[in-house]
Amino acid sequence: MSLRFVTRTIHAYLDYPVAIALIVLPFVLGLGQSSPMALWLSVVTGVAALVLTVLTDHHLGIWRVLPYKFHLAVDLIVGITFLFAPSLFGFTGIDAMFYWLNGAAVVVVISLSAPEQAATV
Repeated sequence: MSLRFVTRTIHAYLDYPVAIALIVLPFVLGLGQSSPMALWLSVVTGVAALVLTVLTDHHLGIWRVLPYKFHLAVDLIVGITFLFAPSLFGFTGIDAMFYWLNGAAVVVVISLSAPEQAATV
């Protein structure tokens, strides 16, 4: 069994709750104690993730105009950005932990993503 088990379908089901969590959790957790950027970076990223998901060519996309590979590339960039955000923006405490955990989770999901299969009819 391959360790790359996150299919396009699984990824699609993860996208919407993750986007909503990125929008809501900063308020629930009280992010922004070390910098207001810690609150708003997540909220803006969550809104962008929601738009990206709606526009991605997978079965939960509403307007399927963006290729799935592009979506994965954007997710990877977000994950890496989140990993470096505490150092770049001076986040500490829960602000830093939020970004490190989310960044690591995104990078892990991308690294576990299954390669695209040829379409079958």
